[in-house]
Amino acid sequence: MIDVRALAESEFRAANDLFRRALLHRPSKDEDWERSSGRYELGRVLGAFDGGELVGTAIATTNELAVPGGRVAAGAVTGVGVRADRTRRGVLRGLMRAQLDDVAQRGEPVAMLHASEATIYERFGYGVASRHRKVELERARVAFRDDAPRGGQVRVLDWDAAGALLPEIYQGFGVHRPGWIGRDEAWWSGVRQYLGEGCLVAVHADEDGADDGFAVYEPKSGAGGATVDVHDLKGTDATAVAELWRFILGIDLVGRVVGHVRPLDEPLEWWLTDRRRCEVTEIDDDLWVRLVDVLAALRARTYGAAEPVVVEVRDAFLPGNEGGYRIGPDGVERSTAEPQLSLDVSALAALYLGDQLPSTLVAAGRVEVRDPASLAAADRLFATLETPWCGTGF
Repeated sequence: MIDVRALAESEFRAANDLFRRALLHRPSKDEDWERSSGRYELGRVLGAFDGGELVGTAIATTNELAVPGGRVAAGAVTGVGVRADRTRRGVLRGLMRAQLDDVAQRGEPVAMLHASEATIYERFGYGVASRHRKVELERARVAFRDDAPRGGQVRVLDWDAAGALLPEIYQGFGVHRPGWIGRDEAWWSGVRQYLGEGCLVAVHADEDGADDGFAVYEPKSGAGGATVDVHDLKGTDATAVAELWRFILGIDLVGRVVGHVRPLDEPLEWWLTDRRRCEVTEIDDDLWVRLVDVLAALRARTYGAAEPVVVEVRDAFLPGNEGGYRIGPDGVERSTAEPQLSLDVSALAALYLGDQLPSTLVAAGRVEVRDPASLAAADRLFATLETPWCGTGF
């Protein structure tokens, strides 16, 4: 019999070590634990016990998620692991059940996570809600177009100087782009220790001297020349982002620049005289979202101009969500009318932030069409101006 309960603070490190072992890492050293401990919230660290032994764990942190036209409270799920000799025995299912129940009780309409494997979480109602790409550029062969955005100044800081500034800049952005989430003090502290002291920070200021963007990058020497890894680059507008890229791609002695976890719609190649110099080497899933309270989650976002559509949602793991929803530009209501579209809650996640349109999921076999005339309206309702992107690991 698997027993799942919230852990006491004295049990947090054991849970962390179990998680690390599940990922085939060694138990934490003191400095590893110091880096991880800040994200553990009392009451949100779960342990699964079998015969009194800790055999699984999952944690969540309190956060928020930007959705089209607004934001919603969200539980950020991480640290999920099951001991190797207890897998496939219902431990993970028990943890997910307890965690989603807790998220619901806290009034958080959604849960979210980054998945280590793509086949684990869909059975619990999670679905891919945003994606990212990896880009690589040979610095010597890159030139910016004359009409690329330009303005302001870029300055370089070390971690000590940037420590208090980066959270302030990120906070100033606001959690506004679909897929963006909050970054608290524990997150900033942890990411600094994770990346190490080899990173530098470039900050962009606009024409009025206000800081409006930053890039965290890491130069690495190698036999074939130096490489710069861009770990985190964000700005309030295209000018800030373009100038940060222009600065990084202009650093002397660098042979190659690699941009990790970049948005799919970043117009970097459009700023270059030869767009082929921006090579997309990877596209992968970014944020997975679970609509825990479907009605509240759907009401948190806005919709395009179109006739309302009645959508039937199937949710075997949280059956209280099952049923019809009338979705329109004036809001969302439960509905007993004949559904025009039908889909699983995991597929609804792909529509929620705007990463996919209903017609795409119809072609994929993930959405069933009951009324063909409703599909064009559904596409207009769920369409967004920006492609969703999280860009924040947790």
